[in-house]
This record gives sequence, structure tokens and C-alpha cells, in this order.
Amino acid sequence: MNVLVVHDYGPLGRLVLESLRETSLPIRPLLISKPDGVDISALEDWIPEDTDLIVNTFWHNDPEQAERDPEAIRQWTFSIPMALAEYARGRDMALLQLSTCYVFDGRKQSAYITSNPGQPFSQLGNWQWESEQALRTVLPRHMILRTGWSLDRFIRKISESTKGATQLELSSRHRGQPVAMKDLARVIRALVMQIDCGAEVWGTYQYAGAEEISQYELGQAIVNALPALEDVHVVDGVPAWARLEPENTTLGCIKIRNTFGVKQLPWRNRLKEESQLAAHPTEVASPDRKVTT
Repeated sequence: MNVLVVHDYGPLGRLVLESLRETSLPIRPLLISKPDGVDISALEDWIPEDTDLIVNTFWHNDPEQAERDPEAIRQWTFSIPMALAEYARGRDMALLQLSTCYVFDGRKQSAYITSNPGQPFSQLGNWQWESEQALRTVLPRHMILRTGWSLDRFIRKISESTKGATQLELSSRHRGQPVAMKDLARVIRALVMQIDCGAEVWGTYQYAGAEEISQYELGQAIVNALPALEDVHVVDGVPAWARLEPENTTLGCIKIRNTFGVKQLPWRNRLKEESQLAAHPTEVASPDRKVTT
């Protein structure tokens, strides 16, 4: 099975490429240097005809950025996935696409399962939910992987918020499960290997770290794990940016475990490793295929 990994300059694409290159599968990278400005019609010129599976590692997980630049995020989360799906449909290719817990509104009192309908209230969630729905219509051989909070995003956000400050306000009302990028790369590899074995298990799956936690508790864990933040005191409060955060983003991950044998791993074990990735977000392997704007 020939696999094409679509990625940008972020670390997740690099980690997925490194993980898949440890297998016997033929792996090809496709670097899109500026996803928000790429010519969609040019993508098909860069997808090898013998591709069997396209793995799109664009993982947008920041609702604040989506509010600031909705059209750019639409390109990332909707236009590019749809262009890939439409190209794949007529060529017997499959697509693995990432989504997030932001497709939900957070009102449910228990964990969300894959069959729960999306009810997003942020721009990011809107585009991701529309992308999910369109993908189900356009391409039968698709796999959508919804994820929990990006641990990398919260590490970067907390580090930036505490510059010159000794107090950090985070909410105990907002609960979810972080996921580390290296762990997500592990899960993507597991799905790809099952597809290579002939598993026709297309559809929607969810993955997040093993422990549910509040944003307040997550902030405490990050501050305690990183020496540079040792003087920061975390207090319980709802910062302004939390208006874009669903209060409950907990994901049920039983389906991915029962189908693929993928177990949830503790995100706490990845804190220091993830902080290093956050400090060097643009280090990527040299690609042999590249789309520029």
C-alpha cells in the first residue's frame, strides 16, 4: 500500500512521517508550505497516481486563531480535505482526516461518542463539522479521527500567558482530555497499518489521552512539570478566551480500542517531551514533494 502524508511545517507531520517510515510501507511526503494560500486546483498534480491512502496531518486545534482568520482556517479544515477527498473518490484512494472535539458544544454531561451529532459554536468547530459531513458524502473509503485537546497548544498558551506574570487564570469548569503529538502519531500509524492489512473499517473514530482533567488542573500539571514556570501560581477562573471552549470535550474512545486495539495512554508522561516540541515547532524532515503558493 502506497501512503501519501500531507503535512505543513508543523511537528505532527514530521512525527507521522518518522513513525510510518519505521514500517515496510512505501511512504511519500507532500509538504504544503502555506496551507491558507495554496492553489487547490494544483494539488492533483502532486498526488502520485499509485497512491492508495492519503494521510492528511493538518491538525487545527486552536479556536481562537480560527476566529481571528476564519477564511484561512476554512482552507485548512474544509477546502483542502474536500479537494483531497474529491480527487481520491474517482481513483480508488482512501483518506485519513483529522478533526477535533470542538465539533461538540460541551453541553452533554457524559463523554461524547462517535455517533453523537456535532453542534459546534466556534468557527473552528463549524468548519470541522462541515468537513466531516461532506467527507462522509463524498468519499465512502474515509477515516475521520477526532482528537481531544492539543497538549502542545496548552503548553504554548500557558507559557506565553505567563511571560512577565506570576498568576495564571484557568477554568475548573472546562473538562477534557489532552493528547500529545507523538501519541497521536502512534495512533495514526496503528490505523494505517490496519488499513494495510485489508481492514475495511471506514468511518469516524475518536482518540484522546487516558485521563480526563479540567483546564485548571491541566495548567497546574504543566506549571509543575516545567522549571521555567515554577514561580507561576494557577488560580481557578474563566479567562476571556475560554468563551470558545466547550465545557465538556471528553471523548469516548472505546470504538477505536475495540476496532484497532488502540489503547489510551497517559498524556502526563509526554509533558516534558511535548514542551520541547512546542519550543521547536517548525523542524521538519526534508520532503521530496512540495506544493508552494
